[in-house]
Amino acid sequence: MTRQHTRAWFGLLVILCPVLLVSMDGSILFLAMPRISQALAPTADQQLWILDVYGFAVGSLLIAFGNIGDRYGRLKLLMIGATVFGAASAGAAFAPSPELLIAFRALMGLAGATLLPSALAVLSELFTDPRRRAQAIGVFAAAFAAGFAIGPVVGGALLEHFWWGSVFLVNLPVIAAFLLLAPGLLGKVLAGGSGRVDLLSVVLSAAGLLLAIYGIKHTAAAGLSVVAVAAGIAGAVLLVWFARRQRGLDRPLIDFSLFRDRVFTIAIITGLLPLAAWSASAYLAGIHLQSVLGLAVLDAALLALPGAAVLTIMCVVTPALVERVGKKAALVLCHFSIAVGLLSLLMTGVSGGVGWYVASTVVAGVGYGISFSVVADTAVAAVPAERAGAAGAIAETSNEIGNALGIALMGSLAALVFRLAGPELAPTLDATLQLPGIAPVAGAEAKEAFVTGLHIVAAVLSLLHVALGVFALRLLPHSEKALVPQASS
Repeated sequence: MTRQHTRAWFGLLVILCPVLLVSMDGSILFLAMPRISQALAPTADQQLWILDVYGFAVGSLLIAFGNIGDRYGRLKLLMIGATVFGAASAGAAFAPSPELLIAFRALMGLAGATLLPSALAVLSELFTDPRRRAQAIGVFAAAFAAGFAIGPVVGGALLEHFWWGSVFLVNLPVIAAFLLLAPGLLGKVLAGGSGRVDLLSVVLSAAGLLLAIYGIKHTAAAGLSVVAVAAGIAGAVLLVWFARRQRGLDRPLIDFSLFRDRVFTIAIITGLLPLAAWSASAYLAGIHLQSVLGLAVLDAALLALPGAAVLTIMCVVTPALVERVGKKAALVLCHFSIAVGLLSLLMTGVSGGVGWYVASTVVAGVGYGISFSVVADTAVAAVPAERAGAAGAIAETSNEIGNALGIALMGSLAALVFRLAGPELAPTLDATLQLPGIAPVAGAEAKEAFVTGLHIVAAVLSLLHVALGVFALRLLPHSEKALVPQASS
């Protein structure tokens, strides 16, 4: 291996530091919320914002910061973003009120949006050979996926020994290491590109995504309201304005012509739906393991490790898999394996199902790993190196929006089933079980209703993945040459 390649791989290792943290912080609070609720006593709405505002900020700003990094310098943006992420993490750890915790989580999301697209784009500069770049992106995707997967595990382990703020302080030594090593190993990446970033497009994309995501999530979680509908409509109008404006720009934030390629389009959808399935199933299964089956928080977290291992390994081996069987076969396998894994959750029940849960995460982990790797590589390979940040942002945005919407939409479906089938004593399973003097029959009825909701969510998500798998099977071309998106000039 040449000195240049060695330096590139060390650069990749440094980049993985913030990538792992940004993705891990999207799921690390799944098991920490009960402790936070005890310490800060947030309202029900504030609890949702503590969980969701991070994903809101990341998903809304990725496209904007991907382009800003391309224009003004990726290393500079990485250093600024890492510094802000570390400072916001420290603030969140010691936040004395729900309002301040929400504010620091939002700031962490803003910083995370600066890190992900620039980190992915740097890989296209460190690894110019397409094959090595695909391998590097597979490792990148593995770190990103592993962060999501091990977030609850890390959170559960920390909560066994420390207070709730430790789930944020764990970020600080990793950020410090990145700030120390990045200038030396990444100093030769592009300082910046030519041309200007269209400021109005940046504002339209960020505001439109934020308002649209808020409208969808608020409607799913709390039902229709004037505020939610107005936000959704305003977001849709801004996004349409944004899309129309891109057609007349020499340097658009999103090159919509990329979506004429079927592989690119299905790959981006593959970035959204599997993340929605993963976040919803992980969140609901976590409640099932703890509140229905009575497992301790750390025991529930450790059960996710086999699936996390499979997911991470698949991210690494997917480039070799694609090279052997083709991208079409990989995408089909992705969706069908997730569908089968989700169907395994139908075997869980009020009195058991731990083995079926583990089997579900392992089988679905195959598809989740493929989705992370294929989406990232497809996006970056579709554009010239100087536009890699913007293309990578499209892939990461689909991931983040999928993660954000999965809990809201599918969690709301499960909550609706619980309200219809449960004992009607409280709106959630945990709230019902905590009622003083609750009758054993009512508790059993509440658990049965929750499991029914979990089964319906798993079935719906499985059917959606079967449908997308069939679309990929029927619509994607058989020619391997046709499966490679052509870089736009």
